[in-house]
Amino acid sequence: MPKKILIVDDEPQIVEICKDYLKAAGYETITAGNGVQGVALARREKPDLIVLDLMMPEMDGLDVCRTIRHDSDVPIIMLTARVEETDKLIGLELGADDYITKPFSPRELVARIRVVLRRVTNSPESDVIRVGDIELDRAHYEVRLSEKNIPLTSTEFEILATLMSQPGRIFSRAQLLTATHGVSFESLERAIDSHIRNLRRKLEPADLIVTVHGVGYKFEG
Repeated sequence: MPKKILIVDDEPQIVEICKDYLKAAGYETITAGNGVQGVALARREKPDLIVLDLMMPEMDGLDVCRTIRHDSDVPIIMLTARVEETDKLIGLELGADDYITKPFSPRELVARIRVVLRRVTNSPESDVIRVGDIELDRAHYEVRLSEKNIPLTSTEFEILATLMSQPGRIFSRAQLLTATHGVSFESLERAIDSHIRNLRRKLEPADLIVTVHGVGYKFEG
């Protein structure tokens, strides 16, 4: 069964181009022309991934992302025409898994979608990492802290899995980016900081991820 992609964008030309390329790549697509419709479709259709424009009338992409994250960990790739790094980091802090700056290549979008979906679906069948009170189960894409399930986005999950794979080892931002995107994007290195903040908040009160100033991060169970 083809993966279902929800495209939320108020620019019909961009929506049509994305639909054509995604269809050619073997994906099923559904579309929404504004944020309110996007939230409704996300809840009703349960897509495998959402491509979400940042700047839309009525309800912008940040509000859509915030609303969806209340009850779903579906992967989200944001589209943004803004060049300010702050806007991109806010989106990542709200739970977006990746972003692409407009204008963009539709082929790049398809490639990013494949990478994000691969992170979600291609986990080993029996790969459980336990460190102290925290357990990460790749087969079921679950994280438990003191037997309590901790909901994570796919990007947060992969960052945590990388850190937990070698407790005490220091990973640079570039290495963590490579683990989550398949290739290091230098311009996105600061995005790792946003994902780490999200992880720390979700794993409270446990203080498991340590900042090594000027170098990166490490996991201490």
